[in-house]
Amino acid sequence: MVNLDDQSIYASIDKSGMRTLIKELPDQCRRAWRSGLKFSLPESYSDINKIVIVGMGGSAIGGDLLKAVIGSTPGILIYTHREYDLPEFVDEKTLVVASSYSGNTEETLSVFGQSLKKPCKKLVITTGGRLIEMARQNDIPAFIIDQVSPPRAALGYSVLPMLAFMQNLRLVRNKTREVESMIATLEKLEDRWSDTSPTAKNQAKKLSLTLYGKIAVIYGAGILADVARRWKTQINENSKSWAFFEILPELNHNAVLGYSYPDDIRDKIFIILLRCPSLHHRTLIRYEITAELLDRKNIPYQYIDSGGTNPIKHVMSLVLLGDWVSYYLSILYGIDPSPVPEIDLLKKRLSEIR
Repeated sequence: MVNLDDQSIYASIDKSGMRTLIKELPDQCRRAWRSGLKFSLPESYSDINKIVIVGMGGSAIGGDLLKAVIGSTPGILIYTHREYDLPEFVDEKTLVVASSYSGNTEETLSVFGQSLKKPCKKLVITTGGRLIEMARQNDIPAFIIDQVSPPRAALGYSVLPMLAFMQNLRLVRNKTREVESMIATLEKLEDRWSDTSPTAKNQAKKLSLTLYGKIAVIYGAGILADVARRWKTQINENSKSWAFFEILPELNHNAVLGYSYPDDIRDKIFIILLRCPSLHHRTLIRYEITAELLDRKNIPYQYIDSGGTNPIKHVMSLVLLGDWVSYYLSILYGIDPSPVPEIDLLKKRLSEIR
């Protein structure tokens, strides 16, 4: 097996430089936050009660995590939309945010095009493409992402500018201190989990070795539900391997009954339980009982507890850990984490069928 402490392996396998992008996440978050604070939206955009974030993949997950880090905001519904058609409930009190890193995501373009016929407020987050052209043609505010990377590696720009916009519009209380503290925490965690940290002291390397050759199933709850989704998608995209996610308490009403069969799959499954102390006390009890059920069926699992003292720290610290775990898995499998040939083929085939 590959030795993760051998520094020579990273450049030879990771030819596209994903390692550097993960290391730069704290600084990316800092730049994204500052850029978001400087970006002005019309005052009328504060007169809303719904935010619909339209996107797919790495662009959509930002909407999910935004909901997690701001918690319950009185009078504001945040909804992430991964479809071709605009939701029927969109009205003049809705802000539709079309988020597409490339600006050419066909589902996002479809929904955004439909929103142009509605009296809703509109905002675009992108690097360019057809989406920026549509925004300019219709005099719609557009926030330009200042980051060159695969979309999933631009996560800071999917989350923090939207949080900054909401702060500027006085839809949430001031989050500057929490964001700055979160970035400082990420910088410390980078030292623990980066490639130069030895496996014996590196939680991310250890966990990737545990998951090597396994199907990862990630459990999360509350503010960590979509962190579990992020882990799943990062393992899929970076390490090109199977992974799934489940959400508590819902999984206690169905998934726990599936632990028995097929009985030979237990040797190929590993459960990760993402947890933080701010979860509902009854949900934390459910974690313990779920672990008991896994023990009874001899299914291996591991708890991963978040760092930090507030929602944004809980969320982003575990996001960073998942990014590193998926990265080390790609190295163990000997595959460059950046290219996504199956997705490229799918997009090519779709472009041929109109």
